[in-house]
Amino acid sequence: QVVLVAAIVTKSGKAILSRQFCEIQRSRVEGLLAAFPKLTSAGKQHTTIETENVRYVYQPLEELFMVLVTNRQSNILQDIESLHLFARVVTDLCRNCTEYDISKRAFEVLCAFDEIITEGYRENVRLAQVKSNIIMESHEERNQEIIAKNKEREAKEELKRRAKQFEMQRKEATKRGQGFMQGNFSSGSGHNTSQSFGADRYSPSIDTYKPAQSYDRPSSYSRSSTPPVSQAKGMKLGRKAKAADLFEALKTDVVDEAQLPARSSSAPAAAAAHNTDQKPIHLNIEERVSMTANRDGDLDQLDVRGVLTLRIADPASAQICFKIRANDDSAIQFKTHPNVDKFSFKQEHSIQMKDLSRPFPVNQNLEVVRWKFTSQDDTDVPLTVNCWPSPAGDGTCDVNIEYELEADLELHDVVITLPLPAGPKVNVSQVDGSYFVDAQRNVLEWTLPVINNGNRSGVLECSVAGDNVDGFFPVSVLFTSDKLICGVDVEDIHNLQAQLPAEFSKDILLMTEDYVIG
Repeated sequence: QVVLVAAIVTKSGKAILSRQFCEIQRSRVEGLLAAFPKLTSAGKQHTTIETENVRYVYQPLEELFMVLVTNRQSNILQDIESLHLFARVVTDLCRNCTEYDISKRAFEVLCAFDEIITEGYRENVRLAQVKSNIIMESHEERNQEIIAKNKEREAKEELKRRAKQFEMQRKEATKRGQGFMQGNFSSGSGHNTSQSFGADRYSPSIDTYKPAQSYDRPSSYSRSSTPPVSQAKGMKLGRKAKAADLFEALKTDVVDEAQLPARSSSAPAAAAAHNTDQKPIHLNIEERVSMTANRDGDLDQLDVRGVLTLRIADPASAQICFKIRANDDSAIQFKTHPNVDKFSFKQEHSIQMKDLSRPFPVNQNLEVVRWKFTSQDDTDVPLTVNCWPSPAGDGTCDVNIEYELEADLELHDVVITLPLPAGPKVNVSQVDGSYFVDAQRNVLEWTLPVINNGNRSGVLECSVAGDNVDGFFPVSVLFTSDKLICGVDVEDIHNLQAQLPAEFSKDILLMTEDYVIG
């Protein structure tokens, strides 16, 4: 064995993350890492420390240390080279090498460690290969997702078909019920009375049925001589009400999505509805924003991750290059595909193959560049939301929710979701936009089709059952936009083979992933 342990520790020896590459007890690892700070010499620059049994090879990572614990027989030069690769991987995956960032991305860091060391021995890999292996997709997983989506779509279609069938039965039963009323009462107390009874008093639901005042002799009517056809129609009226009740019960589960406010599926729907007329060269530029803020509205973390996906349908358009435009912000970090020329991208933000004679893959969705932006500055938040619950003293809470658009964006399909801890009992006194109370999920959804410069701020005021203010958090937010936070865009594409500008289409979509307050 060569490398025994790879770990990230604090200056006091506390292990934030540790990976063992051989059979070794946890207590032994903790003891080795706890002894490490005592062996370092203050004010001196060293990269290695040797003890009786092991060797420490380490490198500072801001306020932390990247430490490799090896046996004394290992090649010190290879160990130092491995250490540098470990440090580069950590700084690449975690923008700020803090305890919070490393703990948040611990799974990705451990996977990268396993790509570098196998059973204690160094793999012949570079940083680009490690990143490529980490993001590699699973073909089996993708197939399972497709199968699951197909089953879900088939189930929805079956529900809609059944709902349509019940609707047709309801209409047929309604038609028969009206014929029964008009046919039997026309010879009773007068033509006008029978028409008003059949048209105004009849309702599809048996619960809302009320007899007309002119119908004051039900017993004598039931004993009167009536043709068999009329009796059959009277029985169909009862069956009609049962069918209507059954339809109403089913309707709650298969209600048309167009009648409900935008939910979490609005973002994929927006992406699917963007550009249907795609050119042979198509770009999909997408950003997902995550934000966590405390109950006072102060930002904890803003995380934006984007990807530019290239799809080429015509082999004649596969040899291309194009430039990316983005906001002038050094905090935006870009990573390109291993086959993309990194030097050209670094110098000019140009996307092209390393070998210009080699075309891009055809009929494949190729992620040519990714980027990320992390901030703890409140001014970078695109949409701020504040929730102010105040107990009223009578078992209810007065809740005020307000939003404010901070960025130069136009947001679509905005849904602000407020939990209702004591059930769906809400009295809304003021709202900008519209709202929907979901009794099954016990939430109130405040929906706004668009938020732009015309309505940069808005408020919803309501009285809600329950006096526990903690139950109204967390508040979650969904929205989409056709403008990105990092401003990434492509203006033109050049065909290297034809030496001419190439036509292309593009979709730009910003969507929320985990936007939470409280």
